[in-house]
Amino acid sequence: MAEDAFTEHRPLLFTIAYEMLGSAADAEDVLQESYLRWREVDPATVGHARAYLVRTVTRQALNHLRAVRARREEYVGAWLPEPIRTQPDVGEDVVLAESVSMAMLLVLETLNPTERAVFVLHDVFGYPHGEIAAAIGRAEGTVRQIAHRARGHVHARRRRFEPDSAAAGQVVERFLQSAAGGDVQALMDLLAPDVVVISDGGGKATAARRPVTGRAEVARFVLGVYRTSATTARIEPARYNGMPAARFLTGGALDWLVAFEIRDGRITGLYGMRNPDKLDRADVVHPLDRGAIGTGALGRGGRQTWRP
Repeated sequence: MAEDAFTEHRPLLFTIAYEMLGSAADAEDVLQESYLRWREVDPATVGHARAYLVRTVTRQALNHLRAVRARREEYVGAWLPEPIRTQPDVGEDVVLAESVSMAMLLVLETLNPTERAVFVLHDVFGYPHGEIAAAIGRAEGTVRQIAHRARGHVHARRRRFEPDSAAAGQVVERFLQSAAGGDVQALMDLLAPDVVVISDGGGKATAARRPVTGRAEVARFVLGVYRTSATTARIEPARYNGMPAARFLTGGALDWLVAFEIRDGRITGLYGMRNPDKLDRADVVHPLDRGAIGTGALGRGGRQTWRP
């Protein structure tokens, strides 16, 4: 049945849409649009349901991404991807964990829509260039050129990635304890020299309009936030986008959350989400899937080419 096929492949379809859009809400809209189109198709006429569904989602996501680009350029303050709550097993697939991390999604945001689609489909999901060409309506040679250009752009801008681990969780715990105790030196000892804080309030909640960089500046910023808003919050550990995170709840409601990027035992990035529109679905755990590892998502001879 059509519904059974869509349900079976939904985690894969959501993962593709989310990585192309950086928004769970937009990804869900794309899946809804794609499902309605799928319902109009006679499954008996489709040779490979997963291939058909992935092509449909890719095209819908591309259309959606082109439509929202202008809105993001007018965004108030810093823009962050909508955080998604992920399951612990995401970290078992390092490529998947890196591809949904905040740092990588911000890099993908600098690509144009076609470059982003090609990079995500080929370097994350292992699609052959020919299959991508069929999905986005471009010649295979053109797709190869786009893939090469996008890969160079991403590799030049991405930071070295380390999967979430128990040690990373301990670093976050010490960081929160130091911040709560107002210990500036302890905070600075946990921060990398090039650490950056990016806060997203969307013009609807208080947040820094620009990134805060450097160990001393970040430590002062964090202590200022704690003095004004965090002392009355209940803090819960969590995992978002395959990264260790902390949820700050005030009066039982999620007020903001912070995801931590950690490398070599030091915090290199803090991504703070306060925009209430992006926190609406923050309790939903999203199953993610790259499909069969080592093959293209269309079920034929793709290969994984992106290695962290």
